[in-house]
Amino acid sequence: MNFDPIVSEVASMISEESRSAMLLTLLDGRKYTVSELAMVSKITPQTASFHLTKMIEKGIVLSEKLGRHKYLSMANGEVARVLESLLCMTPDRKPNSFREVARSKEIHLARTCYDHLAGTLGVEITNFLLKNNFIIEKENSFDLTENGERYLSKLGINIKEVRKKRRTFSCKCLDWSERRFHLAGALGHSILLFALENHWVERMPLTRALKISARGRVGFRDVFEIEILFDSK
Repeated sequence: MNFDPIVSEVASMISEESRSAMLLTLLDGRKYTVSELAMVSKITPQTASFHLTKMIEKGIVLSEKLGRHKYLSMANGEVARVLESLLCMTPDRKPNSFREVARSKEIHLARTCYDHLAGTLGVEITNFLLKNNFIIEKENSFDLTENGERYLSKLGINIKEVRKKRRTFSCKCLDWSERRFHLAGALGHSILLFALENHWVERMPLTRALKISARGRVGFRDVFEIEILFDSK
C-alpha cells in the first residue's frame, strides 16, 4: 500500500480558476466573507461556498464564525509561501483594459504577501537592509545583525517582542513579480505593521495592493533610502 502524500488532491484545489482568484485575495492575510470572495471570483455565493468548503477540508483555508457572519482566511503562512512560489512560475497575464493596467502596476509596486511587504517596495526594503549589513543572507533565511537590531529599534520596532512570536523570526520569500527575495517571517511582519501604523501605506479593499501615502513616500525615502517615484493616485 502506498502511503505517500497525494499531491494531486491539493493541486486540484488551486487549479480551478475561481478557487485561484479567492486564494489570491486571501493571500493578503485578511479575513473575508463568502460574498466578498464570490464577488472577487465572479461567481455566486453558493458556488463560492462549495469551493471554499472543499479548500477548508484540505486545510488550505480556515473558517471562523464572528457574529452572524462566517469569515474565511488563509490557513497559515506555509500555504501562503507555496502559493507565492507557484506565482513565480506563472507567466503574467496581459491586462485587457486601462483599469487592469492600473491594478497590475499597483500589485507590482507594493502589496502584502500574507503578512509582510512584497512587490518592488518589499524587495527594495530588503535590499536596503542587506546593503547596510542590517541583515545577512543565508541559504534559507536572513539573519538580523546587532546593527540591524539597533536600527530597527530606533524606528520603534520592539525586536525582543518580535523574537517571542511563536513562528519563524526571519525568512526568505521569493517575490513572484520581482523574481528576487523579500523579507518574511515575524521580522517582515513587524515592518509591515510599522508602515501601516505610521500611515505610510494603506490597505485597499479586495486586493493585496497597498496604497502608498505622500507621508509614506517621504518615510520610505528617508528611512530605507528608496528613491522610487511612487504614484499614490
